[in-house]
Amino acid sequence: MTRYDYKLLALDMDGTLLNDDHQVSEETAKWIRRAIKEGFHVCLSTGRAAMHALPYAVELGLETPMVTVNGSEVWKAPHELHFRALMDVELIRKMHALAEEYGVWFWAYTTERLYNRDHWPENLEEQEWLKFGYNTKDHDVLHHILLRLQDMGGLQITNSSMDNLEINPGGISKASGIQQVCDLLGITMEQVIAVGDSLNDIAAIEAAGLGVAMGNAQEAVKELADITVAGNNEDGIVQVIREYMLDGIEFDDAEEQVTGAKAAASSARPEDNPSA
Repeated sequence: MTRYDYKLLALDMDGTLLNDDHQVSEETAKWIRRAIKEGFHVCLSTGRAAMHALPYAVELGLETPMVTVNGSEVWKAPHELHFRALMDVELIRKMHALAEEYGVWFWAYTTERLYNRDHWPENLEEQEWLKFGYNTKDHDVLHHILLRLQDMGGLQITNSSMDNLEINPGGISKASGIQQVCDLLGITMEQVIAVGDSLNDIAAIEAAGLGVAMGNAQEAVKELADITVAGNNEDGIVQVIREYMLDGIEFDDAEEQVTGAKAAASSARPEDNPSA
């Protein structure tokens, strides 16, 4: 494909769009704005909830639909919900019990807020649940939890780091979310470039016309991607835009007005990374 064939750049956030300081670099912000100016759609495709992704979308000037909570929500516009997939409360109850049994850190997103081991509601039925997650550096324990989760059935199990597991309703993924974005925009998955670094990006990377792994990506992601670019601390997104969307075109820095990218990152709070 040429740059005229690709229409949508779908970006994972943590470990992809954001550097290790949870910031969008000025260089990356500049080239994202250039891609938009040249007529491309750019959307966030993240495991984060909308409340934790929206500040970055606003600062980058993204008006394209947004995929959040690993596909459990798709936003037609930054404040207009298009699709939502909820988890069965009984599965949430079982996953919570499993976390308590193994004594690991856990968190869960509802439609309204983020809960975790330190703040857990008494009445689960009063909430609308989107995603559950576990975090531990003990990978043997994580593997045992994974096996137990697989026995439950009806779950989409991925990760956003080697130290966690992220669980969505069965059949829900970033790929299913990006497909809905394509439907809204009137394009196909063949016209998508999907970029990521973790297992929750694999479905999108495999389904897209061009699947891109970051240099810092997990090896399983690199093996399945079409190409691997520089890491999230080396502006790998810039490489994607320049080489695969804009055909290596150079632009005068004076043409660009770069403001606000670091301001958006500075608003990040510890709860933006619930695995922490």
